Amino acid sequence: MNETRTPPVPRRRLLSAGSAVGALAAAAAALPLARHADPASAASAADAPDTSAGYRLSAHVQRYYETTKV
Repeated sequence: MNETRTPPVPRRRLLSAGSAVGALAAAAAALPLARHADPASAASAADAPDTSAGYRLSAHVQRYYETTKV
């Protein structure tokens, strides 16, 4: 009898195919979550006042900028 054997699949190819399938599954699972975002809550978050302690252009900062002009 004549048996034909198929060559074994290299491990790297198997690992790469498995990771691609996993990435596609993760993207497909996250897709419905992104579509159902509430646009009203996003708009209200954008309109909220900035209460961070970061940089603010106040009067004394503007005076400083005026003194540095050449």
